[in-house]
Amino acid sequence: MDSANRKLIRPSLLEVKEQMNSSRRGDNHKRMAPPEQTNAENFYYLKQMQARTPMVIVLRDGETLEGTIEWYDKGSLKIHRDGKPNLLLYKPSIKYMYKALG
Repeated sequence: MDSANRKLIRPSLLEVKEQMNSSRRGDNHKRMAPPEQTNAENFYYLKQMQARTPMVIVLRDGETLEGTIEWYDKGSLKIHRDGKPNLLLYKPSIKYMYKALG
């Protein structure tokens, strides 16, 4: 066997200390991107559905509707109204909504 002279390459103690200090400060870690979806909207709808909270829904054209959220999906809400026909609303047509008082 032909054994060549091999030199063990070790980092200096100073380099090791610098790497440890930088990793403690978080310099080597990139900032994580925020999640694409927080599910806050879904949580809000579920909470209002379970409590059967009376809601006021204001549409983009200014019309207001009152009722409870019966179900929802990615693009629409089904609103249950007492004494009136139930409605299927597309989310883009909703300007905002809030809990009805009393």
